[in-house]
Amino acid sequence: MKTVMITGPGQTALIEQEAPVTGPADVLVKIKACGICGSDHMYTMYGGIPPRQGATPLGHEPAGEVVEVGADVEGVKVGDHVVINPMAASDGIIGSGGAQGGFSDVVLLLGAKAGEQFKVIPDHIPWHVAALNEPMAVARHAVNRTGVKSGDKVVVFGAGPIGLGALLSFKRLGAAHVVVVDVLPTRLDKALQVGADAVINSAEEDVTARLIELHGEAPAVVGVRGARPSTDVYLDAAGVPAVIQTALASAKNRATLGVVAVHKKPVEIDLGSILTTELTIALSMGYPTEIFEVTDDIVDNWEKYALIVSHQIPHTEVLEALELAATPGAADKVVVTFE
Repeated sequence: MKTVMITGPGQTALIEQEAPVTGPADVLVKIKACGICGSDHMYTMYGGIPPRQGATPLGHEPAGEVVEVGADVEGVKVGDHVVINPMAASDGIIGSGGAQGGFSDVVLLLGAKAGEQFKVIPDHIPWHVAALNEPMAVARHAVNRTGVKSGDKVVVFGAGPIGLGALLSFKRLGAAHVVVVDVLPTRLDKALQVGADAVINSAEEDVTARLIELHGEAPAVVGVRGARPSTDVYLDAAGVPAVIQTALASAKNRATLGVVAVHKKPVEIDLGSILTTELTIALSMGYPTEIFEVTDDIVDNWEKYALIVSHQIPHTEVLEALELAATPGAADKVVVTFE
């Protein structure tokens, strides 16, 4: 079979390797689509996933069709369409340091159990949408970490794949009004198509003033100066310092700031100035329990999730797809598709 491997710092190759053999407790999945994540480029620049160097399989956002089922496996049959939990693989995280990667013809799920390593989905869900399951689980965990409640007013900074996924999860969990903030008009237009109640172009508008217009002004609290919006939840899915600064300057008493974005440089926070806000800051990483929690929403609203994908590229051009996804501003979400 063919698979994409990191062969050295900044280098990837599509190589041939022996196909795995299915045991009685295993499920063999023919990969039909696998999304490209920003971390794929990071792993490549490292030359592997430290401390492992070189020969690292890539791709951790796979979905596919079951082609072999071990005699001891229950809850799945040949021909079923499945989304995969890359973190549950017993031979290491798929595409993130493990023995297998999602940019492969097949992936073998060892000791496979339905609801743990995989989840069966309806056949009508397009493969490029099914491949969003893993990143959307990242977005769902971020939303869960904010403790959003039904009726809350929310603002999401960043209309990339995770920000849009968070928008959909906030809506699924009952948020009453979700605003999306970005600097690119095309991304803001997409946010409205996906379901944002309003958008703000932070390159042209005062975010705090606009949030007050949209969400109303919060009641005054002793020690908290200035007019502030009654926004309940702020989510940083952008990863730029200005987002943190805007949220801290705007947050009402006992609001929540969630951070799912990766900040590549330290961000200064003046704790003294925000002490009286009693702001909750909730950091988010991965998806401890959310990998299949988000699947039903993808199935129910797959047309909206489909809007998140900007490019579908065939597996024969997977190396070019990786380059495209690594080029700043060239693509929002690239998914590699297989025959």
